[in-house]
Amino acid sequence: MQLRYSFRLYPDPGQQRALAKAFGCARVVFNDAVRAREDARRAGQPFPTAGELSRRLVTEAKRTAERSWLGEVSAVVLQQSLRDAETAYRNFFATLKGTRKGPKLGAPRLKSRKDNRQSVRFTANARWSITDSGRLNLPKIGPVKVKWSRALPATPSSVTVVMDAAGRYFASFVIDTDPAADAARMPESDQTIGIDLGLTHFAVLSDGTKIDSPRFLRRAEKKLKKTQRELSRKQKGSRNRVKARLKVARAHAKVADARREFHHQLSTRLISENQGIAVEDLSVAGLARTRLAKSVHDAGWSSFIGMLKYKAQRYGRTLVTIGRFEPTSQTCSACGAVDGPKPLNVREWTCGACGAVHDRDVNAAINVKTAAGLAVSACGAPVRPGAIPAQREETGSHGFPTGNRAA
Repeated sequence: MQLRYSFRLYPDPGQQRALAKAFGCARVVFNDAVRAREDARRAGQPFPTAGELSRRLVTEAKRTAERSWLGEVSAVVLQQSLRDAETAYRNFFATLKGTRKGPKLGAPRLKSRKDNRQSVRFTANARWSITDSGRLNLPKIGPVKVKWSRALPATPSSVTVVMDAAGRYFASFVIDTDPAADAARMPESDQTIGIDLGLTHFAVLSDGTKIDSPRFLRRAEKKLKKTQRELSRKQKGSRNRVKARLKVARAHAKVADARREFHHQLSTRLISENQGIAVEDLSVAGLARTRLAKSVHDAGWSSFIGMLKYKAQRYGRTLVTIGRFEPTSQTCSACGAVDGPKPLNVREWTCGACGAVHDRDVNAAINVKTAAGLAVSACGAPVRPGAIPAQREETGSHGFPTGNRAA
């Protein structure tokens, strides 16, 4: 399994200028590739091949007066930019054919030097290295200082240097993980859990645990409004406006970093403690069009579930996603009777069939776990409902493994 490990970079002024040059050259080559394909489409000609684009836009372009400065950066950076353009078109055509899963993608657009994110990629043949002093030595850029927050588990196959909207630099390494080391890190567990995601509490577990929502965006809203007002007062094109824009970007980056750290810590904890996890497939895009949009985006449910998915795959856990139309808030977890829909202000209710008193969120978490294929009766024996359709990426499994199957 391939993962990315990101570390903060601190280039000196000369290295920042060299990186800016690399970002610009990669952007120009990408835009030239997009224009070449668009010109061929308008002329009714077949698209140029990757080899033809490489020869025309890189090898021959370096010999011209207009593109001679392409030789001042590593050739690998330019080749990877062409590969990115090829991948973008491949994903676009797969979307048109309906063979690509996920959101629909449009045709590749031209990149701008004003884009919030700039990046270049160095593969193994670029001969980049990590020095004995812990610096990242990049071709035609030099040894860049790195803030190592943890050790790399294996030798990386490539590194991507990224500059975000806040002006920060990061090195993103691609690592092939070791399954044996991952198995030793996360020993097997016999626990399973159901998770009900919400806004008042970020997550309510089927064992009754309630995890408060940090509300990072709401807590930083006052500062964000102040920095945004300062930006709106600055004259367009002035240096003060550039400084104000960086203040806004850094304030938003601080919120995003805090939210990401919270998601990582919680997802790692749940994966390490439970062999099986059940979550609900929420329609985040639909909820983001309601009056709860800001709170929904502040919670970041999609990011959290994405972390659960790849960590479950990495450490041999089982993650089951149930359908969003499952009546988890309407069903009594004790007797299974459906008591009908309830407004959001009803946080506790009594089942009309058996008289059990339920906490709305805890009851929903238990029903999420039950709908995923695992329940426990009052006597402690496992009770499995009828077969349910397998969720995407879980084909062949209708629930959590139990007993010897968990091993």
